[in-house]
Amino acid sequence: MNTTSLLRLSLLPVAVLSTALLCAACSKPESPPTEQQPEPQAQQSQTDPAQAGQYKETHSELNDAIQRPINKAKGVESTVLDAADQQRADIDAQTGG
Repeated sequence: MNTTSLLRLSLLPVAVLSTALLCAACSKPESPPTEQQPEPQAQQSQTDPAQAGQYKETHSELNDAIQRPINKAKGVESTVLDAADQQRADIDAQTGG
C-alpha cells in the first residue's frame, strides 16, 4: 500500500463521523408533549403590607415628578395666550387693521 491509500483509509472514519454529526445537528428538535402543561418558573412572592405601602409612596413620588412640569405648563398656558392676544391687538393698532 502506498501512502495515498493509507491517508484515504485514515480519513474515512473522520469523514463518516463528520457527516453523521452534521446530519444530527440539522435534524428538527423534538417538540415537548402537548398534553403536559409547562410548570411556572417564577416564584410567587408574599407581599408584605409595609412594602406595598412603600411602593405606593415611591409610585406617588414618581407620578408627582412627572405631573409637575405638565401642571406648570398648564398654568402658564393662559398667560401665553393672553400675551399673544395682546401682541395681535398691538400689531393691528399699529398697522391700522
